[in-house]
Amino acid sequence: MAKKILVVDDTAAHLQQLQEIVSRAGHQVITASSGKDAVTKAKAEKPDMVFLDIVMDDLDGYGACREIVRAEETAGIPVVFVSTKNQRADRLWAEKQGAKGLISKPIDEGEILKHLQMYA
Repeated sequence: MAKKILVVDDTAAHLQQLQEIVSRAGHQVITASSGKDAVTKAKAEKPDMVFLDIVMDDLDGYGACREIVRAEETAGIPVVFVSTKNQRADRLWAEKQGAKGLISKPIDEGEILKHLQMYA
């Protein structure tokens, strides 16, 4: 069954790549290109899952994740980071923000699909 997936990245090429992987997997894709936009769209659209970049200008992924997982209307939505940040400390910090996982860039389609199956 098709799910609604929010993909967030401030780099157009990464956003397009994520969008293509998720749509090929048969899901509806909503996109955002900033942390603030991600929070707004998560509240408005109530996606089944969020793939979220960490390094963004206005509100980073950590801040956006905290807002999404702590807001009453979006608290149940699983968030998975997709980022160049992939040190052990980054993974621990991602978990502390409420994320379900962290996928390293360059984007691995298999990892995206695995997380879609687990959480969407």
